Amino acid sequence: MTSPWQPHDSQGRLGPGDQQPGYAEHGGGYPGQGQGQPGYQGQGQGQPGYQGQGQPGYPGGPGYGGQPGYPGQPGYQGGYPGPGGPGGPGYGAPPGYGPPAPFDASAPFGRHPLTGEAYSEKQKLTAGLLQILLGSFGAGRWYLGDTGIALAQLFTCGGLGVWALIDGIMMLTGNVRDKHGRPLRD
Repeated sequence: MTSPWQPHDSQGRLGPGDQQPGYAEHGGGYPGQGQGQPGYQGQGQGQPGYQGQGQPGYPGGPGYGGQPGYPGQPGYQGGYPGPGGPGGPGYGAPPGYGPPAPFDASAPFGRHPLTGEAYSEKQKLTAGLLQILLGSFGAGRWYLGDTGIALAQLFTCGGLGVWALIDGIMMLTGNVRDKHGRPLRD
């Protein structure tokens, strides 16, 4: 393939006087093929060049200072970019990944986020489903420990099913508490 801006012979080669600028002083060919020219190690006798060390900008060379922002290299700050990160500016840890909350012995199942009340060991879903499916026997109230209401539902067949259904829906929505007055947990 010939280039329109360089003279070539009929076979596409450059003529003897038509060498590229800066190319003739290297003796033609690739850098390092002549004597004393810079190039690659092993192509000439005693040329300085890329040797994996001693070259500024290459790993292991005296001029290599690392790039800022990469772990294990000089200039690394750590953390995420932006305000508040560890070791420098950053965004910090995402929510929920901080240190674990201390255990509260008075609330082993956690606390309600708005009121701060300790949760019951009983679950809303279990109580509600028991009440809806077996409400004529008062199963949801037996589960919660409300024996008085459970007996009333047992003797009235769950208020002919209406009381049991309404009571089950109220348990699922969290409007019913356990026998100690604590809110049911999720």
